Amino acid sequence: MANVFDVAKYVLHKQGPMTTMKLEKLTYYSQAWSLAWDDVPLFDEEFEAWANGPVCPKLFEKHKGMFVVDESLFSGADDYDFSEDQIATMDAVLDYYGDKEPQWLSELTHKEMPWKTARAGCAPGEYCDNVISKESMQLYYGGLA
Repeated sequence: MANVFDVAKYVLHKQGPMTTMKLEKLTYYSQAWSLAWDDVPLFDEEFEAWANGPVCPKLFEKHKGMFVVDESLFSGADDYDFSEDQIATMDAVLDYYGDKEPQWLSELTHKEMPWKTARAGCAPGEYCDNVISKESMQLYYGGLA
């Protein structure tokens, strides 16, 4: 199975340099729509319901302290051999969300059930490390498909 770094590297290869916030959101939506359309996760790593939207802590640790990243962040990693379905899903996500501003993507996640449910009881801007379950992502985005 791919990992979050494989997907992030693919996103950066296709889209070019971007802010870390945008990378987190595009990686999140790649996972969400894989769960909805393909009924399987792209990777095992979890997302948490941080104040600015979903964040994968393992990916965050890789780009911590950076504002803009490009695929050289993952230059030491081999290219993952994604399936045709995985590529189609990621490409569809990038076609739809790829030209959106990072803040727009963040605000969109704030309107959606998986992030809102995971943050239940947390004040706006408050620290939160609650996991956004893959089940809630599959249920919500599957209902939109």
